[in-house]
Amino acid sequence: MEQTVENAKEKIDRMLRQSKTIAVVGMSNKPERASFHIAAYLARNGYRVLPVNPVLTRVLVGDTEVDCHPTLAAAQQAAVEANASIDLVDVFRASDAVPEIVDEVIRLRIPFLWLQDGVQHDEAIARAQAAGVTCIQNDCIYRQHAARTL
Repeated sequence: MEQTVENAKEKIDRMLRQSKTIAVVGMSNKPERASFHIAAYLARNGYRVLPVNPVLTRVLVGDTEVDCHPTLAAAQQAAVEANASIDLVDVFRASDAVPEIVDEVIRLRIPFLWLQDGVQHDEAIARAQAAGVTCIQNDCIYRQHAARTL
C-alpha cells in the first residue's frame, strides 16, 4: 500500500515526538561527517544520543564526550542500565549494512528505525515493518526535525 504524504508526515512526527533515546549507528568522530553534526543537533534538542561504532571508544556529542558502543546491543544495554531503552536507531552506514542492523533492531524490539539520506534497503525495511518496526529510509532526521516545532 502506498503511503500518502500526510501519512509520512504523521509517522515522522510520531517518531520524533515519542523518541527519547536515539542510537546513532555509524557515528563518526570526524567533524566533517554528517553523523558528527546530527548527533550533536539531536543532543542539543533534548534527545539522549548513544553513539555506535566498533572502532571508537569515546566520541564527542555536542560539547560532551560520551562512550561509543561497539554494537547496537551494547548501546541498548547501556540504556537499560540507565533505566531507559533505545527508541530510535538512526543509521549512517552503507545500504548493504542495513539487513544486519534490521536483525538487531527486531531482536532488541526497538520501535523506530531511520535510514539517513542515501541509505536504502527495501527488502530489509519490509522485514522490519512486518515485525512492527516503524521505518523511514533515505531521509535526513535533522532536516525533518528542523522543519517541525516539537
